[in-house]
Amino acid sequence: MPNKSGMKALFGAKCPQCREGNLFPVSVISYRKLSVVNKKCSVCGAVFSPEPDFFYGAMYISYAFSVALIITVLTAINVLVTKPELWMYLTTIVIGNIALMPLMLRYSKVVYLYLVGKLKYRGA
Repeated sequence: MPNKSGMKALFGAKCPQCREGNLFPVSVISYRKLSVVNKKCSVCGAVFSPEPDFFYGAMYISYAFSVALIITVLTAINVLVTKPELWMYLTTIVIGNIALMPLMLRYSKVVYLYLVGKLKYRGA
């Protein structure tokens, strides 16, 4: 069993316990089955939902991701454009949120599971 780093497993959306099994049944960047998380790890059998509605707390992390995106977009537009108009801000934020929605939704669940899920890495 290879010894994966925690950050590599987090960015790959892998199981926090074995760092090999997938958290999602489809690709992380897929728009299909956005809210579906595997019930347990296919490699080590760790349960990803320790209690019903466990991932409701991930909405706070998703909100933080969205706020970070908005601040980044607003700062970039202010730096790059001399006299930005309101439509530039709104269009860029709406398109950015729609384009990055699967990543923000999925990675909010991954980060929440890694922080609050109480699944600790069992290295080789």
